[in-house]
Amino acid sequence: MPADTADNADKTEGAGSAVEADTGDGTVDGPHTVLVTGAGGSGRTTVAAATACAAAGLGHRVLLVSPEPAARLAALLGHEAPERAGSADEPGVPRAVPGIPGLWLLRVDAGQEFRTRAVQLQERGKAALDLLGAVPLDEDELTQLPGTAGPALLHALRTAHRGGTGYADGAGSAHGAEAPDGFDGVDIVVADLPPLPDGLNLLVLPEQTRRWLTRLVPPERQTARSLRPVLAQLAGAPMPAQWLYETTTRWSGELAGTERVLGAPRTVVRLVTEPGPLAADELRTALAGARLHGLRLESVIVNRLVPAGSADSWLAGLSGRQQETLARLREECAALDVPLCELPHLGRDPRGADDLTALARAARSAAAHGVEPGPPPRTGRVYAAADDVPQGWVEDRLAEDGLLVWHLPLPGAVREELQLVRRGEVLTVGVGPYRRVLPLPAALRRCRVSGAGLTDGTLRVRFTPDPQLWPRTDGTGS
Repeated sequence: MPADTADNADKTEGAGSAVEADTGDGTVDGPHTVLVTGAGGSGRTTVAAATACAAAGLGHRVLLVSPEPAARLAALLGHEAPERAGSADEPGVPRAVPGIPGLWLLRVDAGQEFRTRAVQLQERGKAALDLLGAVPLDEDELTQLPGTAGPALLHALRTAHRGGTGYADGAGSAHGAEAPDGFDGVDIVVADLPPLPDGLNLLVLPEQTRRWLTRLVPPERQTARSLRPVLAQLAGAPMPAQWLYETTTRWSGELAGTERVLGAPRTVVRLVTEPGPLAADELRTALAGARLHGLRLESVIVNRLVPAGSADSWLAGLSGRQQETLARLREECAALDVPLCELPHLGRDPRGADDLTALARAARSAAAHGVEPGPPPRTGRVYAAADDVPQGWVEDRLAEDGLLVWHLPLPGAVREELQLVRRGEVLTVGVGPYRRVLPLPAALRRCRVSGAGLTDGTLRVRFTPDPQLWPRTDGTGS
């Protein structure tokens, strides 16, 4: 176990022990949230379960949220899966995990969530469908579409944070289930996310979807609903129905609630990797992607380390290669001041509370102490008018070079993986498989992009004021 693991374990004992009532949006007094993702096959679900087990062992009320099948979760947590679906295994309903006091499991059924949402959408658009002569689909006819598992998981996270528990207001799951007896809220939520890169990209999906909705169905168009019949006659085509605006408004509100949960100070990300030959490069890109998305990194877990010093030549060779990779991983994490924890290979698939507890001590750390994605040290003047910067900071070099420079911290990024596109009032930044659309600060909207460079882990985008849009300072105008 690393020397700093005990320190991290001590921090956990105070995390969430005095959680106050939630405000309803999960931003200040809601549960701590640990989002676990990593490379495919690295043991994300195992680490998520060990994390939850560790917190429950310290006396916290913990909710583990996972989209894994019931049989897989039952084997991991060490209890028998129900022979048939029922209230004890209903997706979307938290249930106590036998043998682990304080731990509850919420299994996400993406297929059920998709069918429920699709039927609701058909019902709200019934008038439009009738006008087209469409025959609505029955729930049994609907099959889950690829890519719907992530939104279902986000919905479960948002639900778990409402009022400190997703069932405080009696809303239940998406398909109307009630909270079980004994479930009275949680201190910590541990979410088992999809593998990288989807796991990190999922966390900015609410932000991106809200931007798409605003572009496609502008809120200001709703103010003209009293003129819709007249506009329809003038345009010679039917105007969007009121249900479309109402649905968009409701979706936007749900997405905003999810954004607040993901952006809350108590929400952190835990990355899991195996010490294989590609682990260091994958982790470096993932760390840059997490910083691009503005996420708080709690720790990096290196999973399935075989013991060193084995007399078996095959195990000794494998351990040597793992230690070489581990050294590179330590360098990557040390450069970003991100804690690195090492989990041993148990020699078998982990199963039950004893195995999870054996892993828990190394996985344990304070859920509330993530690494803030703040800007790098500022060596120049901060542009005073740029108070709406979504990330990084804007340097004022107008007097010296006639430039404003937007500093975006992307530690770990390399030039070959970078993508940069200015379109209108947004700047799209990409690092490998990770992309984010950043709204330009007001001052930079009146500028042209004149160049960019990546040095010392920071992307510096240079902007030159557009003479036709920039205020004049020669006394002839303002």
